[in-house]
Formats: sequence, structure tokens, C-alpha cells
Amino acid sequence: MASTAFPSRDDFAALLNESLGGEDQGFEGRVVKGTVVGIENDMAVIDVGLKSEGRVALREFAAPGKKAELSVGDEVEVYVDRIENVNGEAMLSRDRARREASWDKLEKEHDEGNRVDGVIFGRVKGGFTVDLDGAVAFLPGSQVDVRPVRDVTPLMDISQPFQILKMDRKRGNIVVSRRAILEETRAEQRSGLIESLAEGQVTEGVVKNITDYGAFVDLGGIDGLLHVTDLSYKRVNHPSEMINIGDTLTVQIIKINKDTQRISLGMKQLESDPWDAATEKYAVGTKLNGSVTNITEYGAFVELEPGIEGLVHVSEMSWTKKNVHPGKIVSTSQEVEVIVLEVDTEKRRISLGLKQAQSNPWTDFADTHPVGATVEGEVKNATEFGLFIGLDGDVDGMVHMSDIAWGISGEDALNLHHKGEQVKAIVLDIDVEKERISLGMKQLEKGAPAMGGADTGGMKRGSVETVTVLDVRDGGLEVQVGDDGATGFIKRTDLGRDRDEQRPDRFQVGQKIDAMVTGFDRSKKPNFSIKAHQLAEEKQAVEQFGSTDSGASLGDILGEALKKKDD
Repeated sequence: MASTAFPSRDDFAALLNESLGGEDQGFEGRVVKGTVVGIENDMAVIDVGLKSEGRVALREFAAPGKKAELSVGDEVEVYVDRIENVNGEAMLSRDRARREASWDKLEKEHDEGNRVDGVIFGRVKGGFTVDLDGAVAFLPGSQVDVRPVRDVTPLMDISQPFQILKMDRKRGNIVVSRRAILEETRAEQRSGLIESLAEGQVTEGVVKNITDYGAFVDLGGIDGLLHVTDLSYKRVNHPSEMINIGDTLTVQIIKINKDTQRISLGMKQLESDPWDAATEKYAVGTKLNGSVTNITEYGAFVELEPGIEGLVHVSEMSWTKKNVHPGKIVSTSQEVEVIVLEVDTEKRRISLGLKQAQSNPWTDFADTHPVGATVEGEVKNATEFGLFIGLDGDVDGMVHMSDIAWGISGEDALNLHHKGEQVKAIVLDIDVEKERISLGMKQLEKGAPAMGGADTGGMKRGSVETVTVLDVRDGGLEVQVGDDGATGFIKRTDLGRDRDEQRPDRFQVGQKIDAMVTGFDRSKKPNFSIKAHQLAEEKQAVEQFGSTDSGASLGDILGEALKKKDD
């Protein structure tokens, strides 16, 4: 009996390679079909036609979050890592088989720009992991939804579409987006909804979000912006003062931009405009009560009624407080009385006056303190040209430097007084329109003429008067006409034509001298000059006796003139 030849191991390997398409087409690194021959604990025993079976964990056959549904005899596809390990078993992988098949499918879908279905099953740094039927993809946190999502739990373990943004098979990286799907869907819905809307249409919507500048209202799949200025005709500082998230509002579509798909909404447009009757209701000169709603550097806004505000400019806030911030005169929510100054319905502006609703302190002062009245007050400020005196009614009067004291320069007179000093003065002039009060202090000195049209005793500029010296000062002489006439002053430079004659100490109190009236100050007090009187006499002598060309001296001419005068 002839012996039967049994194939060796090498022969078996050769036959196996031949059946698989040759040595280059081996089992390892390929996805092959196998049969489940047993289930032991959490492992499935699979026969793929090799000399030994392989084991694959049951979890690799289960969808995320579910149990594996696998039975003996089921045919499955697995990936062959190695034909035989140290234990003589085939190294198989269901995950790897699904991954390889999934990559092939995903690459095709990505190239064609199609959506793919996946399941969010885990969290990683910066996002989430998605199972794309075996291939694991990364979902960035910013690509989950069109708006930030705080809790992603409701979106996990459910099948939903994704858009592949990037694939790299060599590195095994896939990046997907759920947001792109939502935006595309919303864009389709928005386009259809916008076509059904029209400007001027009145509709309802639900407040979805509130910002400082307005609120976003859902009109049933598309959002419109309700700007804060379109909430109401009255002033609204923040939308939350009128509406809350979740409120259902009746709004009017103001404008639709189909290119940008932006919709502007309004609520005040559904109300009557209070400005329609503003001209008749707020006539110029009307006195009204209002509430201060806003304060700026240039004035304060006063609400006269809901939707109607007027501006009180800083210049119309106080009669006496100048160059101060409006916040130091009024405060927000303060009830004030105002006067309508101007109405412009086209620009929707009303100019108001706060000070006009109060009595004018300058007029009140003029009524109670006529020119010539004596007043008393505190020196508020000293300037280079005079003193400001605080008077009754919170008004100020000014004493010019020339009206502080007789016989001394204005600069020296200013140094006689200081801030905070109580002084007395006479009212010289009041200009209510320009809000000016002129005061005089020197007019209260002994011998000063009376105010209010004082009698000059027939004196006029250029007349010569005989005066009596009342006082000798460094700056000149205090003199008086007659025994009880007007007092005046002769400056040092007017005491004589020559320098040696301009010494006040050559005169004595009680001495009588002739001097010419050179003018009057604002209080009608005369100014005298001996020098002017001398020059006038010389001129008269020259005109009467001719020029000095004949050889006669000026002294001879004057002597002859004086002699003739005596005769």
C-alpha cells in the first residue's frame, strides 16, 4: 500500500496565500469576513478561515451607549492585525474594520460635500468626540451650535448630521461641525420666512435676548432687532426697563434688508406720536412742570410728558451761577418748573428755560436799589481793574479801580482792600440786560457830590474856579469850590507847568487858588488843573498882544496882560 503524502505547514501556507490572491494579498492588514463560533464572557470568538480563531471584545460590536447584539453564527467583518500571536490566536479588530470602512465612505462624502451622520459620545479638551460609524472625529466647542451651549448632554448619544470640515487619514484626524448644518438650515428657513414678510407689517414675536442697545425678537424662525430707541417715544435707558426675555410682543416691521437678512422692528410705531400736538400744547412762553431725566455738560433734559423732552441749556439754568456744571444746579428725577423758549417739531426739539421761571435778581435789585442808594457787601474778588462786591439777591456789583478812592492811583486803591472784607458803596449804574451793576466807594467820602444828577454849580469843562485846599496829599490836592460847593481833586502833575511847581507841599490847607475844570467823573465830581489854567492865560496873552518876534519876552507880555487886567 502506497503511503499517502500529507501537506506540510509550508504547503498549507502556500495554498492559503494562493486562495487569497498570492503572497502580496495576505490576511494581515485586511478587512475580511468571519463567523461568530462562540461567545465567552465579554469576548466573541470569530473564525476567519485561519488555523486558529480570534477573539474580539463584544463592546466593539455595540453602538455608543448601547449593548452588543451578537449571536453565534452571525457573519461579521473584522480587521486582521496579525495571523498569529504568542498564544497562537489570530489578532482581530472589529473597531479597526469599521474604521477602515468608515474612512473610505467618509472620504467619498467629504469630496462630494455631503453631510454625514454621527453620534456625540465623549468630551475632550476644547470640544467633543463624535463616532462617525467607526471613525472618531473631533467636534470643536465653537462648532456645536450657532450660539454658545452650556449643557451638551441632551445632544449626546443621538444620531444627527454633521459637516466634515477637515480630514487627514495619515494622522487619523477628522474635524466636523454641527453648527454649519444648523446655519444652513436656518438660512433656508430665513429666506423662506423673509419672503413672507413685508415692511409695515404688524406681527408677534418672542424676546430671545436683551442687550444694551435693544432686544432680539424671534418672529418664528428668524430674528429681528428691536432697537432701544424704537421701544417707546419716552426715554428708555435700557430695554430691560420695559421688556423681559420670553415676553411675547406685538411689533411692526420697520425695514427688511434681504441681502443681509436683517430685520428692524419697532413698538412705538404702533402708538400715537405725542409730537403731533406739540406746537399747540407747548406754545412759547408757557410755564410747565417736568422731571429731569438726563444731565450733560451742556444742559439738562426735562420730560414734559412720556415721549416729549426739552433741553434746558446751561446758559438758561441760573441767573447768577455762571460756568458751572448743570449737575450742581439740578439733579436727576428732580421736579422743576420751566418756560418754553422755542419749539421745532421737524427736529423734534424744545428749548426750555429754568431761570425764566424764577424772578430775575437783577431786576429785583434795580427795583429795590436805585442809582444813588448805599449798599453793603463782601469783597468776592479783586481783579486788575476793580473789586467785585457780593450784594443782596446773590448778584455781584463791580467797583472800578477809579471809583475806589480819591487822590491815589487805581493800583494803589486796589491794595487798600482784600477778599472777604465788608465794604460800603453807592450804586452808580444798573444794566439789567447785561446783568451789570456799577458801584462807587469814593463817592461816600466827605465832600463828595450827591448822586443822581448832582448839581455842578454851573461849572463846565474849561471854566476857571477859585477853590480852597482841603487836604494836601502826595498825589495832589483835595479842593472844594466855595464854602459848601463840590469837591474835586488836582493831580500832582496839574499843580504847575514847571516841575518845581508840581510839589504838593508848597500848598497849605485853607489856601485859595484858581484852577480850570478839566472834566467830571461818573459821579459828577470835577477834576481841576492849575497847569491848564496857566497855559490858557499864556495863550490868551499871545493872541491879544501878538507874537514875541518884536523882542519882548513872554514875561513882558504876561506882565502887560496882567496889568491891563488889573486896570
